[in-house]
Amino acid sequence: MKKITWLTATALVVSNMIGTGIFTSLGYQVASLTNTYSIILLWFIGGVLAMFGAFCYSELGNYYKESGGDYIYLSRGFHPFFGYLTSWISLIVGFSAPVALAALAMSKYLQIFGLELGKEFAIAIIILTALSQSFSLKMSSGFQNGFTLLKVLFVLGLIALGLYYAPQGPNSLNFDNSWVKEIQMPEFASSLVFVSFAYTGWNSASYIVGEIKNPKKNLPKSLLIGTLFVTLVYISINYVFLKHASIASLVNQEDVASIAAKNFLGLNGAKWVCFFIAAQLIATISGYLWIGSRLSFATSKENKLWSFMNKSKNGIPYLALWVHAFIAILIILTGEFEEIFIYSSFLLQILATLAVATVFTIPSNKRHIFKGKYFWIFPVVFLAFGIYICYFTFVAHPKESLVGLSIILLGFILYLFDKKTNPE
Repeated sequence: MKKITWLTATALVVSNMIGTGIFTSLGYQVASLTNTYSIILLWFIGGVLAMFGAFCYSELGNYYKESGGDYIYLSRGFHPFFGYLTSWISLIVGFSAPVALAALAMSKYLQIFGLELGKEFAIAIIILTALSQSFSLKMSSGFQNGFTLLKVLFVLGLIALGLYYAPQGPNSLNFDNSWVKEIQMPEFASSLVFVSFAYTGWNSASYIVGEIKNPKKNLPKSLLIGTLFVTLVYISINYVFLKHASIASLVNQEDVASIAAKNFLGLNGAKWVCFFIAAQLIATISGYLWIGSRLSFATSKENKLWSFMNKSKNGIPYLALWVHAFIAILIILTGEFEEIFIYSSFLLQILATLAVATVFTIPSNKRHIFKGKYFWIFPVVFLAFGIYICYFTFVAHPKESLVGLSIILLGFILYLFDKKTNPE
């Protein structure tokens, strides 16, 4: 089977990370936090946690050497139930919900053109993107690399323009000492759930380790380069949004980039920004469909209820791919943007926390990257913040958190009735 390079693997990491979260989160954060230091600190903490998680996943990917990511790590490291639960959450929320959110965000950003595209447009985009991945790995790689390049060039261009132009009116920049009080507020902790969603995808390449050339070298390379790059982009672009838009104009708004762009590029410039945001979200949809289908395919080899997805052609698990697309469409038809955003983020944080914890099951003499005695710092810090984020998210958003927990309960019930098959 043809293998992908570290560049394509890095492109998957970047395209899965830079997507809906960064272009929609700020509006929810400034509803409670108004100090620039507080906002930047949120995104810096998110980047550090993602980097620590990437270190752990690099070890896990090289130790197990199997595609499937969380499913493999939790099944082998803890118990098959946790692997099953991972696949269930990933199928329903982890990879399908971000696809739905990205498609809905595309519709929202294109409204600046006077278009009321609605959910039908979002559904059509998902179907077309799934089609692009259904034929060959070469075609999928080309599609992914092309749209990721567009994404990177656009985001860097937006940051450069935002830093170059002076604010044209009221802005949100506030560098006083109120950040000391804000970072102690429960709202600071609960705002991290939006950040954690925006950083979701830092582990993407670990799901396809079996498809990467020389994974011992290229897996950590793709995870770490991708995560570091995205962290720098996120901090910079949030500064640009704050520089060019007032708090009042941003509060609880999803199209924050459009609001800021109007102020320093004018309406016509903002239209171009919105067009490119919509276009680069195609890479996000593509990346999540690609990775999610591989995880479900890995699960289908070992569980009876999933076995119908155990079919591939030309290295592409086409049935799993279309199942994820179908679920994303159902989510669009049955949920609202913010509700989907919060319960997805809550569940994904639980999942990442559990998966990173499996690194403690790797014998110290089998580690490839960090062999020293201080390796435990990376997973412990990640786990501590994971618990911190989940607790305050539940306190601040109990309804959405209960939706997430009910999805876990349903997965547990399915596990009790499912039957193992012999791994191929």
